[in-house]
Amino acid sequence: MREEPKYQIPEKGKTVWRLYGIIETIIAIIFAGIISFLTFKFNFPPFVYYIATAVVVLVGILTIWLFPNIRWKIWRYEVREQEIEIQSGLFIVKRTLIPMVRVQHVDMGQGPILKKYDLANISISSAATTHIIPMLVTADADALRAKISELAKVAEDDV
Repeated sequence: MREEPKYQIPEKGKTVWRLYGIIETIIAIIFAGIISFLTFKFNFPPFVYYIATAVVVLVGILTIWLFPNIRWKIWRYEVREQEIEIQSGLFIVKRTLIPMVRVQHVDMGQGPILKKYDLANISISSAATTHIIPMLVTADADALRAKISELAKVAEDDV
């Protein structure tokens, strides 16, 4: 079996994933509040409050602490002359090889949260699907996008 890809997501990526987890937890709190209000209004049994609270706490622990740590340890990528290898997953680790001859175009995207942390996502499109390398430092993402574009052009010329 091959060695795992050598490049890892920057540490700031873990911070952004935690921020996304905070947003998800706030949404869970809002839903739990609505459920609690309806429970109170329609006189449902009080254990519904406990379930709603437990779900919010569980969502918070998972999305703010556990999942970002696991993602950060697993996410890896490497760009070689003939292929791009991406290792991703949360509990099931998936390794994807994308041949350079299959790369159609490469995009770099950045939302407001990524922009604040000077991070960007790279999207690599092939005929079948789009693969994403997330949370790269913007300068590195731009250089990687240019490198993949150049390698894909060279690979296409060889065919």
